[in-house]
Amino acid sequence: MTRIAVMGAAGRMGKVLIEAVHQASGVTLGAAIVSPRSTLVGADAGELAGVGKLGVCLSNSLAEVAGDFDVLIDFTNPELSLANLHECARLNKAMVIGTTGLSAEQKQVLLEASHNAPVVFAPNMSVGINLLLDILHRAASVLQEGYDVEIIETHHRHKVDAPSGTALRLGEVVADAMGRNLDECAVYGREGITGPRSATEIGFETIRAGDVVGDHTVLFASEGERIEITHKASSRMTFAKGAVRACAWLEGQANGLYDMQDVLGLKH
Repeated sequence: MTRIAVMGAAGRMGKVLIEAVHQASGVTLGAAIVSPRSTLVGADAGELAGVGKLGVCLSNSLAEVAGDFDVLIDFTNPELSLANLHECARLNKAMVIGTTGLSAEQKQVLLEASHNAPVVFAPNMSVGINLLLDILHRAASVLQEGYDVEIIETHHRHKVDAPSGTALRLGEVVADAMGRNLDECAVYGREGITGPRSATEIGFETIRAGDVVGDHTVLFASEGERIEITHKASSRMTFAKGAVRACAWLEGQANGLYDMQDVLGLKH
């Protein structure tokens, strides 16, 4: 039975993660961590998440609950996730990171830290979106010539990073399949007299509105046809279930950096 700890347990995603762990077989909630300033310390994590009493009290210290979990799930923020990764490496614990908005430098720090702990890192833990990534690579390989590529993403008004980590990952997959460097061909939004688009650019459009959980569309357009590959998430539970699946998969894995393609057996 894999024991899971949830970081940021009092947040929107944290509560859904607790519910997902409670629903899944082969795993159990071992710990739930909140901010050191939280007034909820000591409350039952299950009652907070609306699934009933679980006997796991909210803690404000990862080190304090080190003996209660095998894998930590973290969907918080880049700085806290990296700090928690270093702590997990020190404690010989595995980690699943769904945090978005990491800079290139922070991703490098994550890669180096993963030499000392098994880590699954993915900007989107949804099984559906990761299957879409596999399909998208094949589509982009075929549609290299004569097709413009635009990536459109929509999220709720509270999301703090743009474009989303998922949108950027979609762009990376397309660029890789087309033999391009996303850093060189990405265009983030357009305004004013921009002139005609280049043949190689990959455009990103970001929408923030309401309570949208996450919509992503990759548009391939040529003269005469359009192909749209779309994924729409209607509940955070889809990300939570993927994260819990990654926790179970990590058991017995060697130190290193993995993603959901590894978890789902989609690596070519």
